[in-house]
Amino acid sequence: MPALADSEAVPRRGFGLYVHWPFCVSKCPYCDFNSHVRERVDAARWQRAYLREMKQYAEAGVGRGETVTSVFFGGGTPSLMPPDTAAAILEAARTYWRFSDDVEITLEANPNSAEAGKFAAFAQAGINRLSIGVQSFEADVLKFLGRAHDAGEARAAIAAAAKAVPRYSFDLIYARPEQSAEQWRAELREALALAGDHLSLYTLTIEPNTGFAGAVTRGALHPMPSDDQAALYDLTQEILDQAGLPAYEISNHARPGGESRHNLIYWRSGGYLGLGPGAHGRILRGDAWQATQNRRKPEVWLEQVEAQGPLGGHGRESETPVASTERAEEALMMGLRLAEGVYAANFRATTGIDLDVFVPRARSAPLEGAGLLYRDNVRIAATRDGRAVLDGLLARLLA
Repeated sequence: MPALADSEAVPRRGFGLYVHWPFCVSKCPYCDFNSHVRERVDAARWQRAYLREMKQYAEAGVGRGETVTSVFFGGGTPSLMPPDTAAAILEAARTYWRFSDDVEITLEANPNSAEAGKFAAFAQAGINRLSIGVQSFEADVLKFLGRAHDAGEARAAIAAAAKAVPRYSFDLIYARPEQSAEQWRAELREALALAGDHLSLYTLTIEPNTGFAGAVTRGALHPMPSDDQAALYDLTQEILDQAGLPAYEISNHARPGGESRHNLIYWRSGGYLGLGPGAHGRILRGDAWQATQNRRKPEVWLEQVEAQGPLGGHGRESETPVASTERAEEALMMGLRLAEGVYAANFRATTGIDLDVFVPRARSAPLEGAGLLYRDNVRIAATRDGRAVLDGLLARLLA
């Protein structure tokens, strides 16, 4: 990892808006996100609620003086929402906050034909980036993962995204039970033939309270051994490097300039406002960071936003101060996921603490000697080997 000059420009942290649409057509067995299946959704009522919650935060001064660098419609499946709802949210947001000239506006989408048919309408609404949940191009794998689309729909959705918006990405899940290296090579070849400037490649993880977790408990599902997962991870890095889409984060690959700007806000410890059921936020009240958490259940969030009086107008469940040391731990844990690492200037601006004080050089030196960490006067970064064992590395740094 090359040294950086002290004068090298520090990347901006940015300020983002996250809008959570909690509804899905079905619940995938690997998913632990705040997603819900409902037979009917009153889209007009939900639109009014998003606008009311956003107005409440704006009138309270959240984000005042900031420039919005990213808006992210996540879920759930936000491609199920009417494009007019996305347009109304974006129009209102522009009245409350200044948007950067190159603002990234992303919508997560499923490849189902009905949803892909709305991509052009979403582009008209202001979406300029689509993130598509493909997960696999193999029929048996899609069935195993509980996906509601087939491989043909996945390919068609990617083609539709390429026509509709300037930038798009799609996700794949690997390290599945009994998946071979040759199978993964073949999947990656097809993915690279269809890719734009970004790919998200996630190893299959068994999250608590999911369908797959129950299957593991029953003995019906046997996760891939960790050594085999590590081998597929190394293979992924090799293939994507050769294709010109290196990993800029543990699971995310991009051509230079194609990185997800919204996720970079999280990983660089920027501020972001979370709207909708279950949404999290990190916002400034004066000079103090606050962690916000919204009500998870859609109907509870909706009723609270609609309520009159001082407790209405928003769906917050909690808002708690974030101590400097807690913010510092967050900054290190999130930032070391990135290939660029944690910039000392950003760390101090976010936490008020010098990086050299929070992580003394004497503590990081053994990890540097082991080839797991790189450090200079500008930043601290995990090497590729370090990112592969990041949990253990962080435990040493935060000891």
